[in-house]
Parts: sequence; C-alpha cells; structure tokens
Amino acid sequence: MKRIWVVLLVILGVAIILGGWFIKGLNTPVLLDEQVNSSWAQVENQLQRRNDLIPNLVSTVRGYMEHERSTFEKITELRSQWARSASTEQKIETANQITNALSRLLLVAENYPDLKANQNFLSLQAQLEGTENRIAVERMRYNNAVKAFNSYRRTILGGLFCNLRGLDEPRVYFEVSEAAKEVPKVEF
Repeated sequence: MKRIWVVLLVILGVAIILGGWFIKGLNTPVLLDEQVNSSWAQVENQLQRRNDLIPNLVSTVRGYMEHERSTFEKITELRSQWARSASTEQKIETANQITNALSRLLLVAENYPDLKANQNFLSLQAQLEGTENRIAVERMRYNNAVKAFNSYRRTILGGLFCNLRGLDEPRVYFEVSEAAKEVPKVEF
C-alpha cells in the first residue's frame, strides 16, 4: 500500500512538472510577442514626436530657404504617409524615408549662416537630434525584441508552442534603408 502511494506521488509530481513546463512553453511566445508589440509602440511614440516637431522645424527654416520647397513638400507628404500607414512594414519604410529627407534638410541648412545662428532653429534642431537618438535606441530595443521572438520561434519546441498560440509568423526588423547607407553630399 505504501508503495502504491509513492508511485502515485511520483506520477503526480511528474505530471505537475510536465504540466508546468507545457504552460510555460505556451506562455513564452505570448510574452515575447508582447515585448515586440511594446517595443514597437515605443518606436511609434518617438516617430510621432519627430512628426510633431517637423512642422515647427519646417516653418522656422522656410523663411530662409524658400527655394527648397520640394524638400518641405516631400517631408510633409512623408509625414502624412506615415500617419496613414497600416502595417509595421509600411511605417518602417516611411520612417526611413523621413530620416533621409530630414538629413537632406539639415544639410541644406548648413548653407545658410543666418539660419544656423537662429535660436528657434538651433532649439528645434537639438530637439530633433535628441528625438533621432531616442528613435535609434527604441529601434534597437525593438530589433532586440524581434530577435528574441524570431529566435525562439525557430527553435524546435519554440516553433511548436508558437504554432499552438497562432504566433507562427516571424516579426519584421526595423532596418536602415539603402538610401541611408549613402554618404550625403554637402555642396557650397
């Protein structure tokens, strides 16, 4: 009789351990997915901050660079396009295009000494640079969360648990656009 109780306790212990492992396995993809979603939300917060700064920067610079209208129009168009983007992939592409356009705007501003000395411009430029740094940090955090999720998804049991939870699609990295890899030309 004592032997039966020991066997039952061992079976119960093994069942509890396996059940706990299974539950943890099912929870891990959800936790990793939520980390990716949270990280993406932070990227979007910083991108929205940048989009909110853009009209102020553009209006400050516009008086000095009226002939650079195409740059302003492109930035405004991309800002609207970012707001309308439905998928993460579209938002990443538009954000990369905005980064390129802002780089060109700031490079063009170098040709205007009065503008470079303007307090509003300097303040907005500093805020924009700070925001760009925040975006870079949040992009890194997002990409780290994507890496953790995608790596887990590619493991044998991770793939099984992800499929069971309906999270079987890999997440997309926020990568630098090809245009951003080119060295900008500064001409005077």
